[in-house]
Amino acid sequence: MTWEETIQYIRTQPAYQDLVEKAYFEEDLPLNVRRFRESEEYAETIRLLKHHQPNAQTILDIGCGNGISAISFALEGYTVTAVEPDPSPTIGAGAIRQLQQHYQLQNIEVFEAFAENIQFEDNRFDIVYFRQAMHHANHLEKFLAEAARVLKKGGLLLAVRDHVVFDPQDKAWLLETHPLQKFYGGENAFSPQAYRNAMEQSGLVFLKEYKHFESLLNFSPSTKEEIAQRLLQIKTQRKKHLKSKIGFLAGLPFVFTLYDTYLDKKVGKALDEMVVPGRMYSYMARKR
Repeated sequence: MTWEETIQYIRTQPAYQDLVEKAYFEEDLPLNVRRFRESEEYAETIRLLKHHQPNAQTILDIGCGNGISAISFALEGYTVTAVEPDPSPTIGAGAIRQLQQHYQLQNIEVFEAFAENIQFEDNRFDIVYFRQAMHHANHLEKFLAEAARVLKKGGLLLAVRDHVVFDPQDKAWLLETHPLQKFYGGENAFSPQAYRNAMEQSGLVFLKEYKHFESLLNFSPSTKEEIAQRLLQIKTQRKKHLKSKIGFLAGLPFVFTLYDTYLDKKVGKALDEMVVPGRMYSYMARKR
């Protein structure tokens, strides 16, 4: 199947309805945009962009799929250039153009191209943004070299929600468990070091790596509240287990802290990204 055929198929399958909703793959394209703009992920994205590049006017959104981020940035007031290699009206450039017409936006242009071969002049954009795109690179170093080339000096690169793996077995686990890989076979991932090295080789100054549970950019569509609740449940279970062993002493903060630290080292952290196949990381860098 192609990527478009995959999305069209899973829309018809009840087993995939939760994924369709959470991944913003609904047939109703404006609904996807509205839901994305209401998400904690988008709020955090805008917060980071406003904080780190407050005077930015132009954004290049690369690999932007059905356009939820590119259209959202345009609605935010940025001048947006959207680059998406898939021409389809379902999940590609055609969908973005439909949304452009729906919202009657004059501040967005749509181009069909791969990130490794964009045809823009040097030093053009204030911000280059990828969402779930960098791990699909055909050539990671060239992907980032082109992004760095078109970024203005002092410009910001923000890459969010990229799959990370640490060895071949870890990558195989991702490919075996990814819900859509069996249909279209297009998933991929790189190591954190590979992402960082490619950025630095491109002339970018690496600023920040957000690990899976360090930012809601990554663990969305789970919310901060849901993650906090999950952590609380794990800590409560640990405290109950400790109390069954040593009684009231488990209620002493320093005793539980020691036990909690011991368990983190022995069985893994309460929120352990290593139990998440292809856990998501996000990256921030700046052009010298």
